[in-house]
Amino acid sequence: MNDTPGWASPGRSAPSDGDGQGVPRPAEPVDGPTDASGPTSKWSKEQPPADDWSAPAGPPPARTPQPPPPGWGGQAPGPGWGQAPGGPGWGGPQGPGGPGWGAWQGRPQAAKPGVIPLRPLGVGEILDGAVSTMRAHWRTVLGISLAVAVVTQIMTVLLQGFVLTDIDTTALNDPGASLDELGDALGNTFVVTGAILAITLLGTIVATALLTTVTSRAVLGKPVSTAQAWADARPQLPKLFGLTALMALIPVAIVGVAMAPGMLAGDSDGATGLLAIGGLAGLGVAVWLVVRLSLASPALMLEKQGIGKAMSRSLKLVRGAWWRVFGIGLLAAVIANILASIIVIPFSMIASVAAGDGPSGFLTGTSGVGWTFLVISGVGAVIASMLTLPVTAGVTVLLYIDQRIRREALDLDLARAAGVPGQGTGTSGPVPGS
Repeated sequence: MNDTPGWASPGRSAPSDGDGQGVPRPAEPVDGPTDASGPTSKWSKEQPPADDWSAPAGPPPARTPQPPPPGWGGQAPGPGWGQAPGGPGWGGPQGPGGPGWGAWQGRPQAAKPGVIPLRPLGVGEILDGAVSTMRAHWRTVLGISLAVAVVTQIMTVLLQGFVLTDIDTTALNDPGASLDELGDALGNTFVVTGAILAITLLGTIVATALLTTVTSRAVLGKPVSTAQAWADARPQLPKLFGLTALMALIPVAIVGVAMAPGMLAGDSDGATGLLAIGGLAGLGVAVWLVVRLSLASPALMLEKQGIGKAMSRSLKLVRGAWWRVFGIGLLAAVIANILASIIVIPFSMIASVAAGDGPSGFLTGTSGVGWTFLVISGVGAVIASMLTLPVTAGVTVLLYIDQRIRREALDLDLARAAGVPGQGTGTSGPVPGS
């Protein structure tokens, strides 16, 4: 028995309907001659004479074409009916949209509820998506980056103005300085520089966390305010700080371990060569590992993962696509640095002139650290950070989403989360920003 509906031919019952008793069916045709008087005869016993019939006069009446049955588009059969393959009705010479059967309509376009189409992305689409996010949600994006840049730069300027001016670094430019003087100057400079880098890094982490949320919502075409982005990102900030610190220590540890044999060799003849080879090898391994872990930050923020899980997710997503991830990340960094240089250099020259050192002071790097120079150059740094932070953060998030689309078909989940028609209402996996 076959209980699956749809297997029976039209006008006949399915095999699972029983023996068909009580179901009316048309009379079966009779193959052989039958008796006219038999029960199956359909002819009248009294027939008219044959010679009383004559052909009708005039042409046969015109036959009115019947309309097509419902469900065929409401149009009469046009070109393509009864034509050989390759004719107009087969999508041949007339191309997509032609009349008849099987007109090829081309591949359907990917849904684009937000700043990117929901399909594997090209390099230009990733860059354009980052810029489109900044344009579509400029109030939130620029507000976040501006607030972070202002706070970071104020702390940096205060640190440089109150601490760096009291540090004697003249020994660095004095050829006759002793080793102790050079060591003290280098140590003080390292402390101040490290403090500035730490402040900048903290600001970058906060901005990246908030902008990651904004970009993920922009992919779905959903607006998000600064308060919403902060509420979503705040629980993951401690983990993001830990991940960033670990990501900074890993390359240093790798290079240190690689250079350790050269350092332990002392002053031997091969120590310098061993040190150089170890440094280059360690640097190569460090760059390779940093790229493999470059998607850990968006994985941690969007999947709400821990540090270890986020790092393993990044290793999985970048596997087999190292050069692509490296190239796109490098291109985004180059673009961001060029944009920052276009903004920072003019402000630094103006600051040098306003401080009384002139353009030569900027070109030779001998400009002082007076308040005038620090404030004017700080304004340029704020503008540069406000424009470059959204680009770098957006590219990283979109690169993470692109890798998940390629490996995990995330575009289907994103389409459902965005409410694209025909994609259902539920989601089958973690959807960034949903």
